[in-house]
Amino acid sequence: MAEIELRDVQKFFGAVHVIRELNLTVKDKEFVVLLGPSGCGKTTTLRAIAGLEEISEGQILIDGKPVQTLHASDRDIAFVFQLYALYPHLSVYENIAFPLRATRQDRTAIDASVRGVAKAIGIEHLLKLKPSALSGGDMQRVAIGRALVRRPKALLMDEPIGSLDAKLREGMRIELKRLHLENGSTSIYVTHDQVEAMSLADRIVIMHDGVLQQVGTPTEVYLHPANLFVAQFIGSPVMNVTEAVVREDGGAAQLMLDGESFEVPRELLAMLDAKNARSDLNLGIRPEGVLISHESQAGYLPLEAHIIQPYGGFDIVDLKVGNQMLRARTSSGFVGRAGDRVWAKIDPTQAHFFDTKSGASLDIRLGE
Repeated sequence: MAEIELRDVQKFFGAVHVIRELNLTVKDKEFVVLLGPSGCGKTTTLRAIAGLEEISEGQILIDGKPVQTLHASDRDIAFVFQLYALYPHLSVYENIAFPLRATRQDRTAIDASVRGVAKAIGIEHLLKLKPSALSGGDMQRVAIGRALVRRPKALLMDEPIGSLDAKLREGMRIELKRLHLENGSTSIYVTHDQVEAMSLADRIVIMHDGVLQQVGTPTEVYLHPANLFVAQFIGSPVMNVTEAVVREDGGAAQLMLDGESFEVPRELLAMLDAKNARSDLNLGIRPEGVLISHESQAGYLPLEAHIIQPYGGFDIVDLKVGNQMLRARTSSGFVGRAGDRVWAKIDPTQAHFFDTKSGASLDIRLGE
């Protein structure tokens, strides 16, 4: 296995700056997911590590050795594409065996390796079939088997299950996680699907416009987003974000949202003053941080339910706050119908505060 390091990596396609001074270290045996919207530079980064794209500036190191001048075939890295890229005229067995035959390995060793990998990914019964007889999920298993069979230093995957239906994707996510744990491979996985990223990754690398936004565990990027982009890209439904003002009123602290006032702990005033940020402020609150009651309680405001979205085990309820909506997560059926009045408050321990101009988190945590 291998440690992979990117130092000040930049990539230009003509005048288009695709990767901007990217610095990243992927530890040995770690599963890292590159996450971001289409066009953010994540696939180009993956292809640069594999040697399928030349970088414009910087260094790529594998186990401490620069490899940016080496051909892809000399980096000992396996790549799994979104499209399966199987040889249609070869059986599953021969597709998996192909990398080993290309290096003229012994026939007995090839057979043992192919059957061992096939057993690990659960396709022993498919070895005699051609790709045309396989389902999409099985074809992707074959593609992964072909990558794993030669025991590469690292396994790179570019949205390998993106073309599968929802049920197959869920099954393949579990399979990929199991394979990683069993093989202990250094893995880098590209996706725009945050559910895949959260469920698979040891660490998530979030990118936007070629710039690394944040690196952290799934829990870290969800609970402590570094900026507004991360806050709204991670989480489904997305985090509520709205302009806010915090003011002192009769010795208490009030959080003002579009004319409505929510009570918050007084300690917030000192925290914001230390950063000179009572105004030019954005509040971020996830739906589970908006608390709802059927009855009036201290600190709760009366609000009207606007839209209710059932998700099975829970509902997402849009609450009208001034001229905007605040999404709350409730138990299923907690709010009967649109138009009902409920009482709501913002849980200050789940509130995030961001600078309006830069979008950066003010790193204020109440209740910690």
